[in-house]
Order: sequence, then C-alpha cells, then structure tokens
Amino acid sequence: MTEVPISQLPEHVDVLIIGAGAAGLMCAATAGQRGRSVLVLDHANKVGKKILMSGGGRCNFTNLYTSSDNFYSRNPHFCKSALARYSQWDFIALVEKYGVPYHEKTLGQLFCDNKSKDIVDLMLAECRAARAQIRTRCSVSAIKAKASGYRVKTSLGTVTCESLVVATGGLSIPTMGATGFGYEIASQFGLDIVATRPALVPFTQHKRQLEWQNLLPGSSLEVTASCGEGSFNEQMLFTHRGLSGPAVLQVSSHWKEGMEVVFNLAPSFDLPDWLQQRRQQNPESHLHSVLADIWSKKLVQFFLQRKKLTSGPLKQFGESELREIGSGLQTWKLVPADTEGYRTAEVTLGGVDTEQVSSRTMECKNQAGLYFVGEVLDVTGWLGGFNFQWAWASGHAAGEVA
Repeated sequence: MTEVPISQLPEHVDVLIIGAGAAGLMCAATAGQRGRSVLVLDHANKVGKKILMSGGGRCNFTNLYTSSDNFYSRNPHFCKSALARYSQWDFIALVEKYGVPYHEKTLGQLFCDNKSKDIVDLMLAECRAARAQIRTRCSVSAIKAKASGYRVKTSLGTVTCESLVVATGGLSIPTMGATGFGYEIASQFGLDIVATRPALVPFTQHKRQLEWQNLLPGSSLEVTASCGEGSFNEQMLFTHRGLSGPAVLQVSSHWKEGMEVVFNLAPSFDLPDWLQQRRQQNPESHLHSVLADIWSKKLVQFFLQRKKLTSGPLKQFGESELREIGSGLQTWKLVPADTEGYRTAEVTLGGVDTEQVSSRTMECKNQAGLYFVGEVLDVTGWLGGFNFQWAWASGHAAGEVA
C-alpha cells in the first residue's frame, strides 16, 4: 500500500475513490494501470475490513458458477455487462498470479486455504504496482461539483479530481464502519435510492418459540427453505436467538415482516414413503429410532413434540396415519419475529437506483465523472462469493474508464 503522509496529500488526482473495500481497491488498481493518478480514501483505520472478516477469516472471494441469476436488483439486467467483462475466471487468474492457495468448499464457493489477508495483500500489491495511493483514517465532509470534476473536502485537506468513485458499501455490519454515506452522496446529486433492508441475515424468533427450542442451539440439519420466490437447499442452524445457517441467510433476502417461511426438514427424503418402507422392513422399530437415522436425537425429540406425537413401534400406525405423520414431520411453517438486522447482515438489499447508472461504466447518466461501484448500488448477490465477484466486476468496469 502506498501510504500518503498528511503533508503530501495531493491537491489534485485524476481519480478519487471513496472507500477502500473490495470494489474500491479493484477500481484503484484498474484505473492506475491505465496511467491515471489515483487516490483512495477510507475513514476506517485499515483497508478491506469486510474482506478480512469474511468467510470465517478465509474470504469466500468468488464463486465458480457466478451468473446474473445469482443477484437481486430492481433492474435484473444491470449486472450482466460488468460480470461478463470481468468474470470469476479473471479474478481466479489474479489469485493464482499471486500464488494464493485456495479451495472449493461447496456449491462453487472458493475460499483461501490460509487467511483473508491474502486477498487484501494481493489487492494492495496491485494498487502499489499501479501507483495508486491509499489514505486511511480520512473522512469526507463535503463534495462539490466543478465545471470539470469535483472538489472534495476531507479531514486531511481538500482534493480535486476529474473522476469521483463512490465505493462506500452498504449499511451491513456498522461495527465495521458501515454508514449510509454513499446514499447521501447519491441523493446530493439527484439519484434515487431503492429502499434498503438487511440481507443474508439470521432470523430471530418469538420468546415462546425459543423456549420450545431451548435444547437446540448449535444443532444443524439440511433443509430446503422457501419464502416468496426463493428456495434454497442448504444447512440450517438453531441459535439462541432463532435460526441461521446458509439456507436461512439465503432465504432472508426474500423475507419481509409477517411473511411465512416453509422448511422441508428432510429434502433428501419423501418421509411418508420412507416411513412406509421402514415399517415393511422392520415393523418392530420405533418411530424415534428410525427418525434418528436422519436427525439428531435432540431434533427428533423436538420435531415429535412439535407435532404432539409419541413414539412407538411402526406397526402400530396404519398406512394413512403413518403417511400423515411423515407429511407433518417433513414440513415446518414459521413466521419469524424479525431478522437480526444490519448488525449481523452480510449485505444490504437495495441502494443507488441502477436505472440512473451506466451498466457498462458505472458512471451516473446525468452527472459526468461520478461513479458508484459495489454494494452501494442496488445489486445484491446470493451467499457464496457472489457479492465479492460483483465488487471486483463493478470496480473493474469503473476503473477502465474513470
């Protein structure tokens, strides 16, 4: 990283980028490689904080199966151009260029073998090679458009630039420094904001429900979680506050207050048929011991209690009764109390309206020289490395022209 002493903060640069996260760093490196003078500002004490904490400290930096179908936006076509021109294969090539070891976990998710800092380090190396300057602990207090470019007042002095890139992220995880500053800049220049809400976030449950589940925190199982138009087959985790795990985080992007979430608790089985087969094979086997083949004992006890069922040998149940039991155990319908909010949300749904931004360059259509990249835009990916790929792709798109 090229640190800039306070006394040497440049008076003018070609490209000024607000935000030293994934999108901002990619934009800086790309613009710098074109010979543009670049300065990146961030109010935090270090760069790439969200990169560092992601993926349990190993950074799920992209996904092998990235496509526009993995993103939410009021304009679902907006992300296609940038993703096509800087794909997951391009970023994987960059990771391999720096010899960063990585592996596929599940569903195309790529993680560092060692630590997330490897991704931050390679991006800083790219910025250093492109002579992009980075200044942390620097907050922006005012932005003013000039005849050609912008005047930006910061806590370290005033800088003018030809191109201004907003890479400030969304509202998720405020303890990491997230703010709504990017939306304020957009509003200042007349851009609309698509209503924001937390996404990829755990559900909370009502007190009574939590009391029923008091033995379950830490237990997990494979489910299919469905809500609205979203349906995801992954792990669900019981917590002290409600429900989490990949399936829950994914479906939370489709959930709004009062909506019902439907869980298939045994997606690999047709429980009515399976129980019938088990009865034919061993009619003396008990219901709870048979179910323990697919769920933990704690989960079996909870699911039986939830349906007010008592165990007994399978032979005591008639065919229609056993089918009814299987159907009842297979499906769990739940209206969550809420989500855990931005405090733990991995990303923010909504953001700067993409109808007012070029999908090719990320430049505002009605404000020359002003660009928005990354999470601040109304583009939100699924869980699994898609949001990082959007950051790389949108940052690269702006960096090619800013």
